[in-house]
Amino acid sequence: MEKEKNHTAVLLIHCPDKRGIVASVTDFLHKNNGNIIHLDQHVDKDNNVFFMRVEWELGGFNIPVQEIMKYFQYSIGTSYNMHAELRLTEKKMRAAIFVSKLSHCLYDLLSRFVSEEWKIEIPVIISNHTVLESVAKLYGIDFYHVPVDTSNKLLQEQKELELLKKYDIDFVVLARYMQVLSGDLIKSFAKPVINIHHSFLPAFPGAKPYHSAFERGVKLIGATAHYVTTELDAGPIIEQDVARVTHKHSVQDLIRKGKDVEKMVLARAIWHHVNHMTLVYKNKTIVFT
Repeated sequence: MEKEKNHTAVLLIHCPDKRGIVASVTDFLHKNNGNIIHLDQHVDKDNNVFFMRVEWELGGFNIPVQEIMKYFQYSIGTSYNMHAELRLTEKKMRAAIFVSKLSHCLYDLLSRFVSEEWKIEIPVIISNHTVLESVAKLYGIDFYHVPVDTSNKLLQEQKELELLKKYDIDFVVLARYMQVLSGDLIKSFAKPVINIHHSFLPAFPGAKPYHSAFERGVKLIGATAHYVTTELDAGPIIEQDVARVTHKHSVQDLIRKGKDVEKMVLARAIWHHVNHMTLVYKNKTIVFT
């Protein structure tokens, strides 16, 4: 019973900005015996859009979970023309990790998973190579080798979709997965996909971006985590960071520092996602921290 008392719900809201929204939402929760524990808001003045994240305890809340959205929309959602999503924090999200050959992000994700830093499940790892199969076995996670090339991409992506359905996956993490997901896969999966990549694009594309950056004498290297859309590497950004480098650093130094930044940026992006802190509006992400 004590565990149920600590369960919380999150509402992520956006709507045209007008007076009284915060008062109406908090009044709705108060009247139904909801104890608010987090509330954050933002107003996009340029576009006159209001954003809000509110979290409250479900213990003692008067409305059954399955009825909350109906009551909310009837009481205030419709009158404010709100788009609202309800998230339940007790539910563990199920993540699938896609990898290729690089292991740094995978090891970091799995260490956080095993240490229960994140409230998630990782039932499956999918790869276009077998290099990291032993890592999956070490952590007791099912591993599937799904090789992909231009001749079999559609067929292999269908296998990936079947695996995502089989394991009831809530979101996918591309942990340095060196394949571009097709628009058909993204649309068919219809759930969040989080990608991580270095921030040299588009200046230094190709297989050896750190070498190209080194030759140009870059002073900053970085990483970007974003939600995947059908437009390559142009989805809503969740998290970014940079590290400074100088002429004293070698190519290997840049690669090492780049991997560190990638790990941290991806970890923070996943943290924001699984804790229901992200709200995507058009091609922009509001991150409530």
